[in-house]
Amino acid sequence: MSYSLFDFLQLVGSLGIFIFGMKIFSEGLQKVAGSRLKGIVSGMTRNRLTGVVTGFGTTAITQSSTTTTVMAVSFVNAGLLTFVQSTGVIMGANIGTTITAWMVALFGFKFQITPIALAVIGIFFAFLFSGNNRLRNIAEAMVGFGILFIGLEFIKGAVPDINSNPGILAFMDSFSDWGYLSLLLFVLAGTVLTLLTQSSSAATTITLVMLFEGWISFPIAAAMVLGENIGTTVTANIAALVGNVHAKRAARFHFFFNIIGVIWMMILIYPVISLIDYVVQTVTDNPISILSGDETVRENSTLALSLFHTSFNVMNVILLFAFVPMIIRFVEYIQPDKKGEEEFHLRYISAGPMTSPGFSIEQAHKETQHLADILEKMHLALNDLATNPKADRALLLDKIKNYEEATDVLEIEISDYLVRVSEHANLERSQSERIRFMQTMINDMERIADIYYQVSLLTERMVEARSDWPDEAMQELAEMLETVNRAIHTMKENVSKEPEEVDLDKALVQEEAIDKSRDMYRASHYLRLEGGNYPARSGVLFMDMLNRLERIGDHILNVNESAAGRRLKASRIED
Repeated sequence: MSYSLFDFLQLVGSLGIFIFGMKIFSEGLQKVAGSRLKGIVSGMTRNRLTGVVTGFGTTAITQSSTTTTVMAVSFVNAGLLTFVQSTGVIMGANIGTTITAWMVALFGFKFQITPIALAVIGIFFAFLFSGNNRLRNIAEAMVGFGILFIGLEFIKGAVPDINSNPGILAFMDSFSDWGYLSLLLFVLAGTVLTLLTQSSSAATTITLVMLFEGWISFPIAAAMVLGENIGTTVTANIAALVGNVHAKRAARFHFFFNIIGVIWMMILIYPVISLIDYVVQTVTDNPISILSGDETVRENSTLALSLFHTSFNVMNVILLFAFVPMIIRFVEYIQPDKKGEEEFHLRYISAGPMTSPGFSIEQAHKETQHLADILEKMHLALNDLATNPKADRALLLDKIKNYEEATDVLEIEISDYLVRVSEHANLERSQSERIRFMQTMINDMERIADIYYQVSLLTERMVEARSDWPDEAMQELAEMLETVNRAIHTMKENVSKEPEEVDLDKALVQEEAIDKSRDMYRASHYLRLEGGNYPARSGVLFMDMLNRLERIGDHILNVNESAAGRRLKASRIED
């Protein structure tokens, strides 16, 4: 046997070039599509059927079923999709990912595409340095396309020659002669291959090359493709281990949906293969069966395998379409939503940054809205604590403390996530600026939570001195809290908007209203002190609470400015 370790390393390197090309190609396509992908997914999923079409189209555009699946999960979290609609997108993504196999089978084996790939790189390489973002993204996608097929040609050249390595052929044959058991074994092999390459497209390409070179028969290749459909879901389930309950449910649904499909296909695999063989012979007008292993039909075998791949995923969607609600209920049963556990963890960021920085930023944006929701709850709890004598003080204090701890955790997790996104090599300037403003925003929001917690502790002293406070002071405190509440509500609205939609004028008016209220109530406070209406110690407590609430107003304005991506005036916060 003449196949050496160096030859094997060349095969691994060739595979690396292919995967690298696929990555660049996918990222470039996503950037070209831009925010329109979000509109496609959120606007075309009224039911499961349109969800399937959407999933197929999105995966065809991005060349990544993983991106489509993660994007669907994030939109479920955002309330743009229901869980049922997201399952349609996932099913469509299963079909869309088969396009890669067709590209490889049609262009990689039917004719020499390497010269064309090199020419494409030559044409578009210079545009990688263009100042026009759209042109640069198109160039990136086309260069990735060229690298992908150069990698495929290298893989074909690095696979050991069947005539020069009879030992390897004998080794493969020893696992191929066990009938149906061999098919099951190679389903497992396809699963493992997908896990090793971390790409179902790369695993399918390797299978196509092995089939083309004669290392495996068509039934074995079909079994490996089925295993690769399982392998791609295992990867998603591993990624979802650190994700939220929605990510876990989507990953589990994907896994069980594909497992059920592989089971019924394995029962019918021989009749289906015979039907595929008949169709290919009829279309190509070639009387030689692809099951014969004849060298003259190996190119047709790769087309047949692509047809099998697509047919399986299409038939699986058709057969299981009506049973999706049952699968959903089963997934929800085994992956329950534990109430309260998500308050301290990310809701919308499922695992690591997505392939597209734009979608990663969108997920982080949803987390900042989550943070704003918590601040609004903190304010309501504090208002009840400070103004309602009959409130359950222990419960409210504990709730505010838990909210403050939640904001600490969320600030760290969102910040870490944004740092990982900012390390992306192809961030546009506008994206980098938005990440910086988002970092500033979550820092200000965490400081707001800290101050709310500090004020909640002051209410304990206020209760002790309540009998010393005149009704006028209590009324002013309640009015100050209501003024801050209006600013919090506006901040929450602005955080949910795109930067160009933020209403900074309203935010500025409300911040000035907080300042004026503080100044007005401070003047009243001094008058009360001069008139001996309450002890100096109670007056100090009153002013401390007013000043802290005013400081919350300053931080709120900073959050609004960060949401808009610009500053109105220099910060006047002195912590």
